[in-house]
Amino acid sequence: MSTIAREGPLVSAAWLKKHLRSRKLRIVDLRWYLQGKDGRTEYAKGHIPGAVFADLERDLTAPNGPGRHPVPSPEQLTEAMRAAGISDDTSVIIYDDLGGSIAARLWFLLELYGHKGQARILDGGLQAWTAAGGALSAELPKVPRGRFSAKAMRRSLLDKHDVERLRTQRDVVLLDARAPERFRGDSEPIDARPGHIPGARNAPWPQNLEGGLFKTPAALRSQYRALGVGGQTEIVAYCGSGVTACHDLIALQLAGVPAKRVHLYEGSWSDWSRDPFRPAATGES
Repeated sequence: MSTIAREGPLVSAAWLKKHLRSRKLRIVDLRWYLQGKDGRTEYAKGHIPGAVFADLERDLTAPNGPGRHPVPSPEQLTEAMRAAGISDDTSVIIYDDLGGSIAARLWFLLELYGHKGQARILDGGLQAWTAAGGALSAELPKVPRGRFSAKAMRRSLLDKHDVERLRTQRDVVLLDARAPERFRGDSEPIDARPGHIPGARNAPWPQNLEGGLFKTPAALRSQYRALGVGGQTEIVAYCGSGVTACHDLIALQLAGVPAKRVHLYEGSWSDWSRDPFRPAATGES
């Protein structure tokens, strides 16, 4: 039986403090940085007691595929989760220190591959934990190997051909979760070309937050309604490499948009921008 009784993709720091020692719970530290710091080093300095570290690029990224962070195979995810001590009935709490923008990747992968236990993001991440008086530990936990098995995909995963076909349809909204300066093409620190997919609307993931926490469902509904998300629209989300776009997927779920209408472009801009035959737009539109 699942440890987590509440619904939705989030748990609070107060909830986690109360359930920290629950036997069916596994906490995963998924800190990662595009530039500068190293997640594993930061984890070793101090993490939520009992948390295991997962490496975004080694554990949760396939060695080959579209873009910089292609989705891992079922076999790769299965091995990573078993090594982390996760079984099919384990409740998984994931955190980072970047507003959930990296943690959202594992939340999505567990949803994608049909994890039967519940997967949740620690709302506010490591900052919320310490602000609530939560202690940090440098002890590396020894966890028994889990019995996790990835199932058949149950969410949509799109490639560039799907996006090309969908992006001009009236009932499809294409959302770009990157920072406005990257969307506009003012700067591009890592990918092949600046700009965005023509027709996309900018939905930077930090705008899903207020005071470091996810906004209320009502506020998120209003925010995404202003971007064209309506009762019948299909949504395609992308970012630089398919990681932070998952933050928008969580926000859309909080806003009440059914998962069957929300799709991730796996390779995202890192895939699209590499293809010289794909058009690019700059500026606000």
